[in-house]
Amino acid sequence: MKGLRFLALGAFLAAVLGGCYMPVRFDAEIELTRGGYYELIFDGYLADVGLFDGINKGEISPAEEKKKAERIKTDITRDKSVKEFAYIEQGHFKVHWRKSGDLIRTKMVTFLRRNEKFLSIKYVKKTGLISMEGVAIGPSAARKLFAIGLDSQGQIRVKTDAKVISHNATKVRNKDKAKKIYVWQIKSILDPVPRLTISLR
Repeated sequence: MKGLRFLALGAFLAAVLGGCYMPVRFDAEIELTRGGYYELIFDGYLADVGLFDGINKGEISPAEEKKKAERIKTDITRDKSVKEFAYIEQGHFKVHWRKSGDLIRTKMVTFLRRNEKFLSIKYVKKTGLISMEGVAIGPSAARKLFAIGLDSQGQIRVKTDAKVISHNATKVRNKDKAKKIYVWQIKSILDPVPRLTISLR
C-alpha cells in the first residue's frame, strides 16, 4: 500500500506542538462486513510533531534525536497491531498497522490508539449501526502545523457488502455485485472529515 494523507488529528492535537503523532502520507484500507467483522490497515508515514519541530529549529541534537526516536518506537510498538515501525528522518516514521476482529464484540477500534486517534470505527448495538469517521482539526491547529511545514495527504478506502446509510466519499466504485468501495482522496488536513455509516439490520 502506498502513502496517503489525512485530516483527522483532533484529539491528539490538543497540544499541537507538544509532541504528538500525525499522519503525513498514507494509504488506509478498511473492510466492513454485514456480519459485523472488520479489518483496518494503515500503511504510511507518521510525524512526531514535537520532534519534527525541534529538529527544524535546531533545538534537538543528533544524539538526542536518536534517543527520542528510540523512545517513540518503544512506546508505539507495544501495540501488537503495529507490524512495522521504523525511524526515517526529521521526526518521520514508517508505519504498517493492521487490526481485524468482530466489531459487535469489541464495539470500537481506533487508529492509532484511543488517546491519539485520527480514524475510528464504532458499533452501536441499540441502533445496529456501524460508523467510520475521522476527527476534525480546527483552523487554528492547522495553521500551526502549516507554519512548521506539516500537512497530511493520502487515500482511505472502505470496502463493504453491508447497506450504506450515509457517506461523504470522494467516489464510489463496485468491487463486485456484492461489494462497493468508498474512496476518500485526502489532499489537506482541512479537507472534510471522512464519514460513513452502515446498517447491520
